[in-house]
Amino acid sequence: MAQDIDAPLRDDVRLLGNLLGETLKRHVGEDLFNQVEQIRALAKGASDGQIEAEKKLEELFLNLEDDAFLPLTRAFTHFLNFANIAEQYHVVRGRREAEFDTARTSPNPLIPLFEKLQQHNIDQETLYQQICDLSIELVLTAHPTEVSRRTLIQKYDNINRCLETLDQKKLTPHQRTKIIEELKHLICSAWHTDEIRQQRPTPVDEAKWGFTVIEQTLWKAIPRFLRELSELVEEKCGKPLPIDATPIRFASWMGGDRDGNPNVTHKVTQQVLWFSRWQATDLYLRDLESLRWELSIQECTPELREALGSDHSEPYREYLRDTRERLRLTHEWLADKLQGNPTTDHLRLIRHKNDLLDPLMLCHKSLVECNLAEIANGNLLDFIHRVQCFGIELLKLDIRQESTRHRQAISAITEYLGLGNFETWTEQAKQNFLLNELQSKRPLLPKVIHEPKTSLINHPDVQEVFATMRTLAEQPPESLGAYIISMAEHPSDVLAVLLLQKEAGIQTPLRVVPLFETLKDLDGAAEAMNSLFNMHWYKQHIQGKHEVMIGYSDSAKDAGFMSANWAQYRAQEELTAVAKKHDVRLTLFHGRGGSISRGGAPTQQALYSQPPGSISGAIRVTEQGEMIRFKFGVADIALQNLEIYTAATLEATLLPPPVPKKAWRTLMDQMTETSVHVYRNTVRENPHFVSYLRTVTPELELQMLPLGSRPAKRKVSGGIESLRAIPWVFAWTQIRLMLPAWLGTGAALDEILNADKKSQLDEMLQEWPYFRTLIDMLEMVLSKSDGDVAWYYEAHLTNDPNLHALGNELRQRLQDAIDTLLRLKGESELLSQNEVLDQAMRVRKTYLLPLHLLQAELMRRRRAYVAEHQAEHTPVDHSLMVSITGIAAGLRNTG
Repeated sequence: MAQDIDAPLRDDVRLLGNLLGETLKRHVGEDLFNQVEQIRALAKGASDGQIEAEKKLEELFLNLEDDAFLPLTRAFTHFLNFANIAEQYHVVRGRREAEFDTARTSPNPLIPLFEKLQQHNIDQETLYQQICDLSIELVLTAHPTEVSRRTLIQKYDNINRCLETLDQKKLTPHQRTKIIEELKHLICSAWHTDEIRQQRPTPVDEAKWGFTVIEQTLWKAIPRFLRELSELVEEKCGKPLPIDATPIRFASWMGGDRDGNPNVTHKVTQQVLWFSRWQATDLYLRDLESLRWELSIQECTPELREALGSDHSEPYREYLRDTRERLRLTHEWLADKLQGNPTTDHLRLIRHKNDLLDPLMLCHKSLVECNLAEIANGNLLDFIHRVQCFGIELLKLDIRQESTRHRQAISAITEYLGLGNFETWTEQAKQNFLLNELQSKRPLLPKVIHEPKTSLINHPDVQEVFATMRTLAEQPPESLGAYIISMAEHPSDVLAVLLLQKEAGIQTPLRVVPLFETLKDLDGAAEAMNSLFNMHWYKQHIQGKHEVMIGYSDSAKDAGFMSANWAQYRAQEELTAVAKKHDVRLTLFHGRGGSISRGGAPTQQALYSQPPGSISGAIRVTEQGEMIRFKFGVADIALQNLEIYTAATLEATLLPPPVPKKAWRTLMDQMTETSVHVYRNTVRENPHFVSYLRTVTPELELQMLPLGSRPAKRKVSGGIESLRAIPWVFAWTQIRLMLPAWLGTGAALDEILNADKKSQLDEMLQEWPYFRTLIDMLEMVLSKSDGDVAWYYEAHLTNDPNLHALGNELRQRLQDAIDTLLRLKGESELLSQNEVLDQAMRVRKTYLLPLHLLQAELMRRRRAYVAEHQAEHTPVDHSLMVSITGIAAGLRNTG
């Protein structure tokens, strides 16, 4: 009889659900427990198509008192979070079981990849060199999609740990009972903890959350990953990785991303930079204390004894004493900075990675030469790997600002100098001016302009740009990453940032990375970069390397999923070709999110579907919001995701996907033309669309939820165009219409199928990873959609016949998209080839449906209360916010 590998998962879900039920009985009462069970049974019936069950649910919720909603929304939200925990641990369980069962495929994707590379005659030296040259940087961002409080996340992590302990085979009955008791305590504590933050997090709070991920999981996962990778490389290539190999590094936007976020100021950026270094120093101090205790060895090389300057019985301990004191001094200095206390700069402060690395490397070399490699390659090597990966700053901080702010700052300068308004000049005139000033040895402005209290240029936005540049000039260069220009359009946008850095006296300028986002800007990206590469001064400045960021969010909001996706693909192709023509090593920075319409897809699939040659051993990718916790919140899962990124980048580099055939490209052009027309015709041209969004979805209510530090809109006034991409996606996800991910795409595919071109689409599915990934992403999002749920919101929240007509049209388009996809794949139901996701959605369905019906009723009551009392806050606000977090947890998608 075949083993049911999902049985342990179901057991865990049942265990956590039963313990939650016991908590409800004990701490709220039998009545609530019975009500939850009644709702669950009715929801199961409604999910199976029983109309009477749904009517009973609707009637039940209509008759609830306002204060009865909160415990119900909380109960169903907790269950969905516990289901997520069980699924997350099930991944860890699978990794461990695979190590015992040699018949099962290894969970480490590098192992089958190495075999595949061997079959394709990739020689050992080529493979070895490529692994050594890998440059993967994961950029943690604080986009407002993490709906769970850090307090609860810690409890969830402990629940995960308990599930892991229960899996051990040799637990005594007493030990098992103790673990169950601990689970009860954790679930009880979670129940008595408010899910909703009382205050919106500050950018500094968000940065601290990012540092917590490093401390709790990645600090241990990185050395383990590098150790296991080196062992695998030695097995396959005959030699281990060099000690300084660091294929994966981390950066952050938390505290540096000021695009549309007025809460990120130069003072915030400075605080985050200090705190980042303080946290790194704190972690290194702990490690060094432990390491010095271990290194009581007497034998050392003459080189180390000479560096020590004395004959000591425990040379390593004594030699590292000075490093410990420098770390302590730096730790105290940074603490004073953070507390606003007066400080004095010391020459002995740790300012560079090598200040830490050099003494560690000397100790390692000495131990190896004294035939003590097993000690050298223990905790000392782990310490070295951490320093190589995390540096003195833990996370390199990127800065991001919108291009218009830089133009505004340069205009303020030109107007002050009597040269006119820079923003009104032609692009060529802008370039000429900026290049001349960049090559000039004199400053553009008198020094007094750069003083913090100057009033010569008094626009607050311009002053903030200048203040940010001054702040960057004061930092150790190693602490900083890239300077990203959002909404970049022209070469002058890049040159402007370089000039502002020069004027601020930044000795080691941050690399400037244009972010091309809208359809128009993506289409013009290669031309803009070609112009820059043709500039002799600029070509010398970049020294053969450049980075360009591809935007997913705004392009999808602008043109729809399929059109944006194809525009991103074409832009990458063209940028790769331009860089190759100019002999520039290009790194593409992918601004991906968790949702499909923002580029979300399984990592390995997403990277392998990029244009051939666009990943040449180097890539940067954003990890956003809740995806950081899903991918890196548990040590074993973090390890797996590090392996996946490495394997995906390596495969795309050494075995790139095929160049698309001309016929495929023609078909994609045709489909995207249809797709963008349908999408824009609905979103921009339908006069009732904005009203539908604001009435039927909780778009307005989302602004109550203190998710992140950034406002929901770039501009307070304004419609769809000013709405940030994340709440735009979040709103449609909450009502299960998922509109941004499929609108236009289904119509485009349908048109091609009706033209008897299915054989071409089949060929594209079989032979072109890009198209296969696009269709898989579409199927995944359609499987999470539910037209009946969307209809319930609509019926509950509006009587406007125009909105009902639009709703009917959208739901019909959704069904058409599903039918078209099934027709294309020749299948009778969605996810027939993805049993894992299908099972996950089936488990959640019974708990999601009540939350949707509850949320619709809560939205109706809140709006009626606001209209009647003209109040900002209502008695049902808390319940409504909990319902939002519950639905987000159940779908594992927000923005």
